Amino acid sequence: MDAKKRVVVNTLAQNIRSVLNVCLSLYSTRIVLSLLGDDYGLYTLVVGIVALLGFVTNAMVISTQRYLSFLFGKNETENARKVFSNSLMLQISIAFLVVLFFYLLEPIILSSLNIPEGREDVVPTLFHIMLASLFFTFLIAPYRALFIARENIVYISIIDVLDGVLKLALVFMLYSITFDLLLAYAFIMLGVILFSYLSFMAYSLWRYPESCLIPRRKDLDFSVLKGMSNFTGWTLYGTACIVGRAQGMQVVLNQFFAISVNKAYGLALQVSGAIQFVATSVMNAMNPQIIKAEGRGDRQGMLALSILASKIAYLLLAFIVIPLVFEMPQVLQFWLVQVPEHVVTFSRFLLLTSLVDQLSVGLGTANQAIGHIRNYSILTFTIKLSTIVLAWVLFQYGFSIKIAMLGYLGIEALTMLIRIPYLKYTAGLSVSDFIRKVFLRVLLPTGAMVFVCWQSLRMPAFPFRFLVTGILSLCVSLPVIWYCGMEQKERQTVLAMLHINK
Repeated sequence: MDAKKRVVVNTLAQNIRSVLNVCLSLYSTRIVLSLLGDDYGLYTLVVGIVALLGFVTNAMVISTQRYLSFLFGKNETENARKVFSNSLMLQISIAFLVVLFFYLLEPIILSSLNIPEGREDVVPTLFHIMLASLFFTFLIAPYRALFIARENIVYISIIDVLDGVLKLALVFMLYSITFDLLLAYAFIMLGVILFSYLSFMAYSLWRYPESCLIPRRKDLDFSVLKGMSNFTGWTLYGTACIVGRAQGMQVVLNQFFAISVNKAYGLALQVSGAIQFVATSVMNAMNPQIIKAEGRGDRQGMLALSILASKIAYLLLAFIVIPLVFEMPQVLQFWLVQVPEHVVTFSRFLLLTSLVDQLSVGLGTANQAIGHIRNYSILTFTIKLSTIVLAWVLFQYGFSIKIAMLGYLGIEALTMLIRIPYLKYTAGLSVSDFIRKVFLRVLLPTGAMVFVCWQSLRMPAFPFRFLVTGILSLCVSLPVIWYCGMEQKERQTVLAMLHINK
């Protein structure tokens, strides 16, 4: 398949997957909430402790995919085999060490938790199930990275959707289960992770010669391990800052407000997390192309793709975020029925934060492609982490939650802007080109979406009005994007992909 067509197909597959998974995830959560009640809070508490290190797998996926894509761009298949083996070895080692670390600290961790009376005997078993889930989550990373590097996003999307369907189907079984529902739900989640691992592992062993079940001794190379560990370490730092910001806000909120505010923020994180699938769809499709271009030595082509990725990622996410921001009260009421206080505020600001980040998200991949990971991570992600300090200072001086979240959004905007001069000095990015091709091109489409959504709120409230708002916004903004948001060459490329003759 042609590279450009592959990007389109992969992007469509990712977006279809995103929509389906959002629906499946939100509906599953609603059922689990009704069945588990307060036990759901206990589940999220224990899972939060163990899953906090799940971000390590994301860093490993990014690092492995970067190395594989770079080598595929240089047509060095044999070295790709070596990279995969060393990545698998590194991931297995990390998995064992992390699980062992938590297992040894189990008494200390569990004794520090405020466990409801009568559930003390259940929590250790729940903790062990979570450790098993974490172990297999680590093992999935190298295989998932290989699929992304091979640009087989369609298979990833199919497995992710099947995960959601399987999870929902198994959740319905909770209605007929007679033993502890909390443990049953934990086993369900473990089963879904095992299904994902087996699906990725089996297909990659069958289809891709560079993959393996266990690391090949002849492929193990200390220099490769050292290089990947260094790249993964700084990628991990960036991912840790993102996770730390989300969890750190929970701690800050807990210091100044009631536990109900933590619940509201946690629900908003679920909304934001669901939409993040859409935010990553374009980048999963375009990341391999960007890195392969650098591997071929085509720096200008690489930068052009990263600029295009930033614009497309922003516009695709805007299709969903802007209508949701306007219709958030009705959407949350449809999902939760009883909407806790502050959930609307948290959800709106977290979604806008994700949207702002997309404006230069392609430059992050460009930085990965050239390999300047340390300074970039220290500069951009440390700024993001400072959100916690700003929130604490604002709350200390009596400012409201809305003002603190406005600061959250402001810091994200600052980080987004910093990427531009950084890539100018490290990769030769043209700042004027970026402004002209991204900022100016998304201005009118964004204005059109905001105007339509604002006007739709003047309609009387009725069930599913948020769907009408979204459809109207899409219908009006698409022509604006076609004529104002896209350049002539981009329109010609789309027409060529669709086999439409002018």
